[in-house]
Amino acid sequence: MEYWGITPEDLADESAHTEAPAAAPEPSVVKYRHPITGDTWDGAGTHPDWLRKALLQEGYRVDELRPTPADPAV
Repeated sequence: MEYWGITPEDLADESAHTEAPAAAPEPSVVKYRHPITGDTWDGAGTHPDWLRKALLQEGYRVDELRPTPADPAV
């Protein structure tokens, strides 16, 4: 304890070692929504399978998968 310059009281005082509470994560904004299934993607990370399938197999265009301002879940 002498080497580190601490006292027994320092060890007992847990308030000095508490971390600040974690900030709440920001809500993600939906950038793409499947018009039939309602699947969404916020643009973070890799493209989800439903998006690939909608674009490559179902024939949707990117513009068709963007939610409109009238969409209540945006």
